[in-house]
Amino acid sequence: MINDIKKDAEARMKKTVEALGINFNKIRTGRAHPSILDGVSVSYYGSDTPLSQVANISVLDARTLSLSPWEKSMVPEIEKAIMKSDLGLNPVTTGELIRVPMPALTEESRKGYIKQAKTEAEQARVSIRNVRRDVLADVKELLKEKEISEDDDRRAQDDIQKITDKYVAEVDAALAVKEKDLMEI
Repeated sequence: MINDIKKDAEARMKKTVEALGINFNKIRTGRAHPSILDGVSVSYYGSDTPLSQVANISVLDARTLSLSPWEKSMVPEIEKAIMKSDLGLNPVTTGELIRVPMPALTEESRKGYIKQAKTEAEQARVSIRNVRRDVLADVKELLKEKEISEDDDRRAQDDIQKITDKYVAEVDAALAVKEKDLMEI
């Protein structure tokens, strides 16, 4: 029982860290990366479709993304969608190919992105702590129903705290890497 609860807690905390990684990928650095455009949707025959499903996204060089739409008629739609996104990118079209140059980050924008990264990391920490709270409540419930002893309860609490500390440390490490990445010129 307790092992199942611990495994569940670990799985949920791991998902939180993975979600943080995905959110960090959406924060723009000075380098071109296809995941920057993950949140961009294009109107495709009346329905919003992720950009990755209507075009091939690749990295031309360190500061330029290249998009080649599956259909030529989608070029203006894709251009509009990228400009409307809050990424601050200005696509350049050359025939069927769309180039998206990444503007260099200013000190001010770097600090803004770092602040955003810290906010994301804090949300992940809170989520991990919420998982801990839920799991500890489950353990207390088992103790209340006399399904486990007080010693087992104490051991489970210690183990769950260790798991929590491990994942909070992972969040902190991911934040440090992202901050370093953002501060590179």
